[in-house]
Amino acid sequence: MKIDVLVAEIGSTTTVVNAFNQLETDNPVFLGQGQAPTSVKEGDVNIGLQAAIEDMKKNLNVENENIDYKYMLATSSAAGGLRMTVHGLVYDMTVKAAKEAALGAGANIHLVTSGKLTKVDMMKLNKIKPNIILIAGGVDYGERETALYNSEMIAASDLDIPVIYGGNTAITDDIKLIFESYSKEKNLHIVPNVYPKIDVLNIEPTREVIQNIFEKHITEAKGMEKIREMVNGSIIPTPGAVMKASKILKDEIGDLVTIDVGGATTDVHSVTEGTEKIRQILVEPEPIAKRTVEGDLGVFINKKNVAEMIKIEKLVKELNMSYEEIEEFINSDVAIPVTEKHKRFIERLTKEAVIVSINRHAGGYRTYFGGKTKTLAFGKDLTGVKWIIGTGGALTRLPAREKILNDIGVSNKGDKLLPTPEAKILIDNEYIMASLGVLSSLYKEASIKLLLKSLKFNENMD
Repeated sequence: MKIDVLVAEIGSTTTVVNAFNQLETDNPVFLGQGQAPTSVKEGDVNIGLQAAIEDMKKNLNVENENIDYKYMLATSSAAGGLRMTVHGLVYDMTVKAAKEAALGAGANIHLVTSGKLTKVDMMKLNKIKPNIILIAGGVDYGERETALYNSEMIAASDLDIPVIYGGNTAITDDIKLIFESYSKEKNLHIVPNVYPKIDVLNIEPTREVIQNIFEKHITEAKGMEKIREMVNGSIIPTPGAVMKASKILKDEIGDLVTIDVGGATTDVHSVTEGTEKIRQILVEPEPIAKRTVEGDLGVFINKKNVAEMIKIEKLVKELNMSYEEIEEFINSDVAIPVTEKHKRFIERLTKEAVIVSINRHAGGYRTYFGGKTKTLAFGKDLTGVKWIIGTGGALTRLPAREKILNDIGVSNKGDKLLPTPEAKILIDNEYIMASLGVLSSLYKEASIKLLLKSLKFNENMD
């Protein structure tokens, strides 16, 4: 069987393969999906990839045929995903800009520091063993000392990993000399300053370099070395792929926010300039494309944490269940609920994860009292969002998924810059948003059409 493109989503526990055809036509096709356990522990991710392909063949009723694909692309959060640390000058300025760049590329940030690195910071760095270090600091032709000091500390350490410098461009040559003096010039990647002027963010070039480095790193990670034997196209972090899909979709349908509730974390990706009204009172700049990841909000690995956040007593009353039933669901090792009661329990946890995560992602208002009362805005403005998109296992499969997302608009107490009740709900029904994000690097127009199909966009416009 001939297939244009296979896209593998290699997760920490599960590998999913999606097949696409007719990508150069006006009617691209999503053929089907297969999945299998990820085989990083076995030392060869191809075992899981091949098993997922066999499952896909079974689902397509072509078990006895060979699959002949033109391209295989991949997204991955396996092998620990992309671990990064970020080091800047002032937290509210260069550190924040660097952090936005890393998160938007799909990284998991394990350490953020402002100012000069301390001995304790370096001890933490050595313990974390990040895949990439991002150094920022100083607007162009501004403060120099901090970035130079931090570069020296990192170059002189035993860490032998990629380092991205995205700070004051006036000292780029000095940074290069520092890394050369420790014979680590191959580790250094220079990008434009993430915060070149006061209130100006420039993070897209850094995001691109992060994803390029990730592609090289992931093929060298234990269990992932043989990935190139099957994958002959791009490999990017799964959250970065969801962001990429959100960005191309925004250009097509308007401002949006994508929410992905997973077993361990909840990711929120917003792509919006915000409203002119809020821009007039915004304290500091925000990126157009912003991602936040909430490591304590998940409906499988972190379900006990979310349940305790709601309160067990409240769950008993809301769901009309006994304490014993709630405890049984909390301690269950069943990842995908089957019974109606279990589904209602997971739906309630999903609602909590959605509301808490988008409130953390969104900015809000602050009122200052002085000679004259003044209200200012801070953080990400989501009030101009036209579409709320649900992806991930929970928000594409649970019966109450649309109601859960509709609750966002009515949950605002007036102090947060949340989407309004007028924002419409879209669901990634085929659960292929991440795959289409990476596919867009080869077939952008086809990816947009397939995204709109999965979201049933035209039906929602009626």
